[in-house]
Amino acid sequence: MTRDIAHLSAVELFSPVPGESVQFFADLMAMEVVARSGDSVYLHSWDDYERFTVKVTGHHTSGIGRTWLRASSPEALQRRVRLIEQAGLGAGWSEEEPNYGPVFHFTDPDGHPFGIYWETRRYQPTPKMKPSLKNQASRFPGRGSNVRRLDHVNFLASEIPSHDHFMAEILGARKSEQIMLDDGSLAAIWCTVTDKSYDLVYTQDWTKTRGRLHHIAFATDTREDILRAADVFLEAGIHIETGPHKHAIQQTFFLYVWEPGGNRIELCNAGARLLLAPDHQVVTWTQAERAKGQAWGLKTIDTFHTHGTPPITAG
Repeated sequence: MTRDIAHLSAVELFSPVPGESVQFFADLMAMEVVARSGDSVYLHSWDDYERFTVKVTGHHTSGIGRTWLRASSPEALQRRVRLIEQAGLGAGWSEEEPNYGPVFHFTDPDGHPFGIYWETRRYQPTPKMKPSLKNQASRFPGRGSNVRRLDHVNFLASEIPSHDHFMAEILGARKSEQIMLDDGSLAAIWCTVTDKSYDLVYTQDWTKTRGRLHHIAFATDTREDILRAADVFLEAGIHIETGPHKHAIQQTFFLYVWEPGGNRIELCNAGARLLLAPDHQVVTWTQAERAKGQAWGLKTIDTFHTHGTPPITAG
């Protein structure tokens, strides 16, 4: 399979309290504010080569805006654009995002906005942020949870089959794991565009609503970083939803919190599994297996299945 997408690049989050959300990412997640434009603030995680990692945009409610993907070459970009247009999901080219060159806008079958691009403007550290080691993007922050990079996005979807096709045939992603219910239907899929075990996830939305977010996740270097982050969030009055603990699916060590705008944020260990086998066989989890809870016996908290953003009551 041709690997036309290099990686998940950045994500836009909507927040009804953007100042508090920015403070959460800057102070507790140890990100650097690199730009402001209108109602949006751009933040950079310390080892991201791209200029920004998260774009927080003031909005009347919470939720996810655009998710950006970088193509692996100019030719790869054109191949994917042709497939997206043939699928009727394209929205055209845009140069409105100052951190990239031309971006092709499109949506997934549920209406989540995406952008795919090749040309980019790399992060340049200020003298204050210049690292001691020249092979990292900026200096290690040494505060808060010290998240290194964006790891994955978990979208809520009104149904899974069309997204299963979208991931494989339109984006060229590999599926690594899935949940199959007793009736044979898919409840969730984990997909990768890299050698990581997953970058993009779709989970069935129990409300059947289109275009919502389950969570975005950021990678830390160690489990100890996540344990420290739990204390950081506790002292800051941030709602800790579940964890620290270990997932059965993908074996990720995790912590879930709700940032002030209401969006679910995961901190996960960057040492999660790699998929090095080109003929990887998809791992299927049954309904009974998932009912057992997480890897070490922790039962999945109810809100993990019911909380998504924006809230379904939001206008």
